[in-house]
Amino acid sequence: MKELLFSDIWYWFIVMAIVSYFVGCFNFALLISKIKHKDVRKMGSGNPGTMNMSRQFGLKIGGLTLLCDMIKGGLPLLIAYFIFRGYVFAGTDVLVSDLARYVCGVSVIVGHIYPVTMKFKGGKGIASTLGMYSFALCCEYWWMIFIVLAILLLTLFYIWASEWGSMGSLLGVSLLTAVQGIVFFFRYAGEMTNAFVVAIFLLLLLDCFLTWFAHRKNILALLAGEEHHTSVKKLSHGKKES
Repeated sequence: MKELLFSDIWYWFIVMAIVSYFVGCFNFALLISKIKHKDVRKMGSGNPGTMNMSRQFGLKIGGLTLLCDMIKGGLPLLIAYFIFRGYVFAGTDVLVSDLARYVCGVSVIVGHIYPVTMKFKGGKGIASTLGMYSFALCCEYWWMIFIVLAILLLTLFYIWASEWGSMGSLLGVSLLTAVQGIVFFFRYAGEMTNAFVVAIFLLLLLDCFLTWFAHRKNILALLAGEEHHTSVKKLSHGKKES
């Protein structure tokens, strides 16, 4: 492993964060709905994200939105990983790529939820976060794809069985956050007080907090028994929900 001084590369983290933020600002739900001569922000829940797109345009369009947002959430992270792969911060065993990829990943999520291009009113970050963790976990260990797929399938099954789209999505994100946290815990068990390690864990917590906070109205509606049901069964048969 080659060593890098943070003082020599700090500005790259700022550049990566800014570029990733503006990548996050690009909203595929809005683009796809515009192609269909509509504005998803004026339909259903008004949220420019996968769930509302599925309800308004059907499961296929929702799936396309999900895929695009997942790639958006993972691609900047993947680029950062390959740029800094093989480097550690000088005097530590902390991989530069671990911090760099989550600086990029979380910046994309912030851009998606609070896009300056949409007056800071974007989506709720679930699909992009799922993509972020999927790329982050699988780029190091190929076998992680089985764990990621299992969590994604479990998330879909929960939504299918319970019809609680928001809660299922949040549980999926939380499980992936926990998996990545466990990987980093064992990797840095002897350096948990290192500033770079602390920063990595804070980024994981920040992302999880952002997605839950973006769904605060859904959570309150769920607790009040007023949350909108998402029937995958109906959507799979081409029945659009209001």
